[in-house]
Amino acid sequence: MLTNSRGIALILAIAIAALTTAFLSLMGESTITYMLVAGALIFSIAYLLINITLEFLIFREIGNIYTLLEKIQKKDLSDIQDKSFRSSLSPLRKINSVINSYAIARQKEIETLTKNAEFRREFIADISHELKTPIFATQGYIHTLLDGAIEDKHVRMKFLKRAAKSLDSLDVLVQDLLTLNQMESGVIKFSFSDFDLRELIDEVIEELEHKASKREVKIKWEYDPERKYITHADRPKIYRVCQNLIFNAIKYNHHGGEVQIGLKPGKNTLQVEIKDDGQGIPPEDLKRIFERFYRVEKSRNKKEGGTGLGLAIVKHILEGHKSKISVSSTVGKGSIFSFSLPMVKLAEQEDLAKSATSKQ
Repeated sequence: MLTNSRGIALILAIAIAALTTAFLSLMGESTITYMLVAGALIFSIAYLLINITLEFLIFREIGNIYTLLEKIQKKDLSDIQDKSFRSSLSPLRKINSVINSYAIARQKEIETLTKNAEFRREFIADISHELKTPIFATQGYIHTLLDGAIEDKHVRMKFLKRAAKSLDSLDVLVQDLLTLNQMESGVIKFSFSDFDLRELIDEVIEELEHKASKREVKIKWEYDPERKYITHADRPKIYRVCQNLIFNAIKYNHHGGEVQIGLKPGKNTLQVEIKDDGQGIPPEDLKRIFERFYRVEKSRNKKEGGTGLGLAIVKHILEGHKSKISVSSTVGKGSIFSFSLPMVKLAEQEDLAKSATSKQ
């Protein structure tokens, strides 16, 4: 009887009614009818108030707390909802809210750990695959030479060159991994300076012209030749960003396609846009192309070469410049990659020039 709110409310209401009736009996003017009516009224009111108080402010909240603790014990936190109570008469409800918040935090932590574990599994599988290809290729060439092919000068030089090429690919992969890891851990520092972004892109285009000509890809370079495009950034790293994006636009374009590179000044920024008319990227892959080793089409990308880390490095470099890489793509029509850098205005350029002259 004492295990629920009704039993406790009944006993307390009877006790309060009895005490009240006994008190009224001490008063000489009180009649029996008056005392019975008063006792019944007080009993009803006390029962209702006590029962509601116990049910809604104590027993129900204790039940909720017990259910929540049971879910935490069983590690079943999937259906726990965020319930925040700004104000409540019951301290138990506040305790319930705190426990609920803890359970939600634990659920988010579990989800994060699950995602990290999945990422580690994928990363180990990817890195194993990427390392296996050049290592096995090099082993094959060297073992073939050791088995007797080394006596043939033509075969020896051919296989040694292929083995060297595989080892060079392995070295590029390791260097990219080290670079990406250092960027994520903050080991690599950025060295900012003022330079002309147009001249930098000119250098990148000049470097990649040979690769474009081999695929008969036309590079269309649009900018205003009458103005300067001075930015404040880390020049070697921005060079790598432009190099990677333009190289990808050439590599994943169709034979005889066109790559459009645009440099446009904004109010306070310089906008770089690189557009190709290749086969494009499916919508479900757009959000993942900046992940390590993620390949839209594994077979095609493997055939074309590359470490699968270029866009991940681009993303981290631009984040280090308080910028970000944007991408839009239509399957069958091509992709557009763009980013912006701060623009050093003409007045600022003149001040910097005067300052440099005065120091000399």
